[in-house]
Amino acid sequence: MKAPTPSWRRLATEGVHPGAARLDRIGIAGVVRLMQAEDRRAVSAVVAARPEIVRAAEWLRETFLAGGTCLLFGAGTSGRLAVVEAAELPPTFGTDPRRVRAVMAGGRSAVFRAREGAEDRANEGDRAAARLRPSDLAIGVSASSVTPFVRGALSRARRRGARTVLVTASGSPGLDAVADVIVRLAVGPEVLAGSTRLKAGTATKLALNQITTSALAASGKVYGPWMVDLRAGSAKLQDRSRRIVGAAAGVSARRAARLLSRAGGEVKTAILMGRTGSSPQDARAVLARAKGDLRSALEGKARR
Repeated sequence: MKAPTPSWRRLATEGVHPGAARLDRIGIAGVVRLMQAEDRRAVSAVVAARPEIVRAAEWLRETFLAGGTCLLFGAGTSGRLAVVEAAELPPTFGTDPRRVRAVMAGGRSAVFRAREGAEDRANEGDRAAARLRPSDLAIGVSASSVTPFVRGALSRARRRGARTVLVTASGSPGLDAVADVIVRLAVGPEVLAGSTRLKAGTATKLALNQITTSALAASGKVYGPWMVDLRAGSAKLQDRSRRIVGAAAGVSARRAARLLSRAGGEVKTAILMGRTGSSPQDARAVLARAKGDLRSALEGKARR
């Protein structure tokens, strides 16, 4: 592995927090108090980055609706946060797991055990982005902004004509040359110097949540507050599906269960059936004409 270059010491993510000089002597309550005070900065940093988060979400929505793919690239904590975000989308929104995927420096095994040095391989990031197309989106997740694996991936993505986003806790100059949109999360130095699994990780998780949830909510994957495209692969989610159908269709729990059974477990179909008296086949046809948007389907059915 390459030795760190002098530029690392200038990164905000490597800075020393002025209130942590006696972190080893202030006791558990003192450390927790300091961390909680700093965690509030994570939320403020995400709020300050709202315009860039919105732009990134708009691009994800456009990519999704156009049939493109979104790849999230990261290493270490940043990579694991990308993995979590991508993994949660199919059960929550019913998306094809191939449409939004995370690529972790060091491969799958690095998700569970750190592989030091994997992040330094820009060539592996380059290869990981080699099949991106202009209709695709690449999101690099790098607290420091200088992770070679992530930069290699974003560089190749740009050469392939794909849109690019960088989510980072660094305010380093020149980042506009790294990606088209820079989501800067200015959280400042960690209480444990360099440990970006702390508030930088918290801010990153919030930003990724907001990008994906807003994009898919605006793509017809939700109806009001409900995840109407969820995949009910567990008892908990089956119960949630029944409760969603009951609330959205205005029917009893028993009626919701029957509707879901007739709809083959499809929440949107069951809701439309409950609201309009349609058969499963007719409900699916109406949803197809509305491109899967339940609200549009309901409004269109009501106008008929």
